[in-house]
Amino acid sequence: MSESAALIPTGRWLVGAVFIASLLAFMAIGVVSSRHKQKSTTDYLLAGRNVSPWLVALSTVATMSSGFMFVGMIGFTYRTGLSSIWMLVGWAAGDYFAWRFFYRPLREVSQRRGAVSAIALLKPPNVRSQGVVVPIAGVLSVFYLSMYAAAQLKAGDTALQTVFGTPENVGSVLGAAIVLVYCYSGGIRASIWTDAAQSIVMFATMALLVFVAFVNVGGTTGLERSLRGLDPSLMSLFPADASFGFGIYFLGMVLGGFGVVGQPHVLVRSMCIEDGALIQRARRYYFLFLLPFYAMTIAVGLLARAIIPDITAQTGLSSEHALPVLGMTMLPEVLIGLMLAGLFSATMSTEDSQIIACTSALIEDVFPRWKKSYTASKVATVGVTCVALLVAVSSADGVFALVLDAWAVLSCTLGPVLVISLFGWPYSRAMALVIMVTGFVASNWWVASPWAEDVYVNLPAMAAAFGAYAVMLAARRLPQIRTRGE
Repeated sequence: MSESAALIPTGRWLVGAVFIASLLAFMAIGVVSSRHKQKSTTDYLLAGRNVSPWLVALSTVATMSSGFMFVGMIGFTYRTGLSSIWMLVGWAAGDYFAWRFFYRPLREVSQRRGAVSAIALLKPPNVRSQGVVVPIAGVLSVFYLSMYAAAQLKAGDTALQTVFGTPENVGSVLGAAIVLVYCYSGGIRASIWTDAAQSIVMFATMALLVFVAFVNVGGTTGLERSLRGLDPSLMSLFPADASFGFGIYFLGMVLGGFGVVGQPHVLVRSMCIEDGALIQRARRYYFLFLLPFYAMTIAVGLLARAIIPDITAQTGLSSEHALPVLGMTMLPEVLIGLMLAGLFSATMSTEDSQIIACTSALIEDVFPRWKKSYTASKVATVGVTCVALLVAVSSADGVFALVLDAWAVLSCTLGPVLVISLFGWPYSRAMALVIMVTGFVASNWWVASPWAEDVYVNLPAMAAAFGAYAVMLAARRLPQIRTRGE
């Protein structure tokens, strides 16, 4: 990281002190939460289903606003400009539909069926044996959530390299170690408590940086002038590469947001709430916090481009370093430490959720004979953390690519069957397997296709999965229709 040496502040010890103090505070919150635990897998994985709406909301914000937002999305906005706003507008719209129509049935049905993981709901309600559907889904979840968690570790490592010039992977090891301490100690409760605290730090960090940078650039007028001077396309409201038209592009983003219905690490938050009737209140808290955060993410990307026009030429770093570089350019040393803590918070708040979700998938869905073992839960947590760390230190892909690929495959493989199950539509285990395979193949094929940049994968892959369901349902009902006709 010698390229970034000029960026490192001379008072590096002060930055480090604030950063370390913040991390210790988060770790302490997680450890303290363990005082409320009960030594059971249900408490370790669902916190006794008695989490308050505001904690669920803040925890979900933190889980959703991962290193993808702080690193990947800001870098994407830096490169593409104002048109990136449609990704987050579509994402928020799809997310709202999930909160409005999906989360309450998830909470109520999961309790009624005694499901500790969302994956357990993939099997039809009238079938006692889980068959092959649930274990296969569990393995897929562990694989892709581990990759997703690895992306969070890489995002934290990116920030640490930028600010301190640390060797590669030091940030990944540090993030994994901290998350392991409090997840091992308190399970999902520790994850939720720390996520709530981290979401506040993330919000405050982003707001502070936006304010300082806006003042520096001369407000909205100065920002627009700077961006138009660099490249007029940066101020274009609509994406230039939407080959299939803006409507299809935007619908793909909406389904990208709705893809949360296939993300076990996010769904578990609503499963933990104390009452399904409180989902509506949690939804209000969630969007009250999330929407301003999304807006500030776009603002930081644009401000970074205006203030640091060519980040690679000026620093030797990629656009995914835009947030820490902007912070180091604009903020005093104490606040740089807080900014770094905010970025690290974003990565840890998602990583811990994914580690617990993988733990749940392993002991509840892949190896159900361990589902009552509290010790097995903790061993699984350690194992998953180690796997995520290994992926992080060996992967060359950027955070943006890692997250989008993992999100898409889980969305399109698990999401359609969970929607069908929770909405009470008829299906069998064989149908569930076909739908999952269709979504999996379609999502991976589309990601590798020439059109992947034009339409987000969730649109064609979810259409294929639900299309397969419609064909099978029609085929199953056809003999009944013929019988009636005779």
